[in-house]
Amino acid sequence: MAAPFVLTLSCPDRPGITARVASFLFERGGNVLEAQQFNDAASGRFFMRVEFAPGRAWGDALRADFTALAGEYAMDWKLVQRDRPRRVMLMVSKFDHCLADLLYRWRIGELVMEPVAVVCNHPREALTHTNIGEVPFHHLPVTADTKAEQEAQVRALAEETGAELVVLARYMQILSDQQAAHFAGRCINIHHSFLPGFKGAKPYHQAHARGVKMIGASAHYVTSDLDEGPIIHQDVEAITHADTPDELVRKGRDIERRVLSEAVRLHLEERVLLNGGRTVVFRG
Repeated sequence: MAAPFVLTLSCPDRPGITARVASFLFERGGNVLEAQQFNDAASGRFFMRVEFAPGRAWGDALRADFTALAGEYAMDWKLVQRDRPRRVMLMVSKFDHCLADLLYRWRIGELVMEPVAVVCNHPREALTHTNIGEVPFHHLPVTADTKAEQEAQVRALAEETGAELVVLARYMQILSDQQAAHFAGRCINIHHSFLPGFKGAKPYHQAHARGVKMIGASAHYVTSDLDEGPIIHQDVEAITHADTPDELVRKGRDIERRVLSEAVRLHLEERVLLNGGRTVVFRG
């Protein structure tokens, strides 16, 4: 029995799409395990995610069969094996709490991925709290003068390793427009949700000085607009006047790591579909 597959699609909304997809799978012996859909009235587009056990036709044969139906409805679509580990490149600077969390969740089987590289703009010794283990480590330093060359090295490494997803796990460098465009739709970043109110250094200290009552973090796809790409996942935590700047930093680290790991999980499970500057997220 072949492993389950996931079909995701988006297209202009019209009657009959769900029925046609369901009939297509039924006629080929497929068994639907999970199905979610969304009709976006604002954009006039239809979004769908179907997880199914394949029947007589699966893999390349099923893709070939579905092409005609997809063309009829002008679908943007993807058909993948559900449990195949996606190849992921992780990028980090000195703050390694998000990296450590992602690697831990991978090792216990919570994230179905294959880390193919850890890229850091500082030497390995800077990551004092992370067990990288057997994952290949690449020290790619960057300065204003070498940024273009370093980003070319990153692209080459992604190509060489077959990375399907790039995760900026507190990688404290701004990607150029060229780099953001190259990894469009397959690069996830994490940032504190104070933006744009508290940009720059020490955002938690700025928040403390302003007496904020809520802190949080956002994970999003990288675009040329700094920290303004389509949002995948967010979370918040209430704070009080008694919290010190150090306590805000501690709570912020915790929110950042869990928000990023959840965004990565949703992406790996093909639960995120782009809808212009927004996302459709089919949670499960």
